[in-house]
Amino acid sequence: MRATTLGALLCLALTQTQAEAASKQVRIAYVEWADAVVATNILKLALEEKGYEVKTIPLAAAAMWQAVATGDADASVAAWLPVTQAAYYEKLKNRLELIGPNVTGAKIGWAVPASSDLNSIEDLKTKASEVGGQVIGIDPGAGIMKSSEAAIKTYGLPVKLVDGSDATMTSALKDAVRQKKDIVVTAWTPHWMFARYELKYLADPKKAFGDDESVNTIVRKGLKDDQPEVYAILKKFKLSVKDEEAVMAQNEEKGAKPAETAAQWIAKNRATVDGWLK
Repeated sequence: MRATTLGALLCLALTQTQAEAASKQVRIAYVEWADAVVATNILKLALEEKGYEVKTIPLAAAAMWQAVATGDADASVAAWLPVTQAAYYEKLKNRLELIGPNVTGAKIGWAVPASSDLNSIEDLKTKASEVGGQVIGIDPGAGIMKSSEAAIKTYGLPVKLVDGSDATMTSALKDAVRQKKDIVVTAWTPHWMFARYELKYLADPKKAFGDDESVNTIVRKGLKDDQPEVYAILKKFKLSVKDEEAVMAQNEEKGAKPAETAAQWIAKNRATVDGWLK
């Protein structure tokens, strides 16, 4: 009887220890876009200061939303709304919780060098040849690509949307700027390219890309109950467009490491981070 009791107590202690260990683990899903890399790394370091073991999970946008909805991830701070990722939100909104914006003043659209003669999306109706009849895009499944396809139809443009990635798009932009050639790229704010190059958004009079966006925090159902401290930190977590773009630009420097630039930002913004962690 005594052995049985001791065994039961040992099992109970092990279960409690396992539960406590699990409660200190946080899984953050994100898309490998420059802004999401910055925000996710800053949040990871902040949570680690409170003793959490944080795992970051890079995924495609659709998979990121699905991971939070299924509980495979605890949270993401890379949800663009109300337009860019609206389809994912509408499909999964009853299976996750939208906490709200962590970056405001975000924007999507098409950008060109500041010196370009192009000022409006409508200009491409007659000047598409000046950019080779192309709009240089990113991942084919990205929300901005769907909005770009809609914009081409809305404005009746004789241009082709070119699939690629954030890296191939910015590489094409870099080459065009260096050669002083015109180019149209899919763009969003915050993004390091606006800190690196003189760019402008093309006016969008028909609102094909909607109004200003925000980058939001989403969490799995139940997080508020079983990890209330994490939930509270996520509710307070906020960054400015300017801060994100500055760290993004740092990350593009040769040899830069996102974890190190995030640590540098935290050191310079100690009061802000302490406010999240109180």
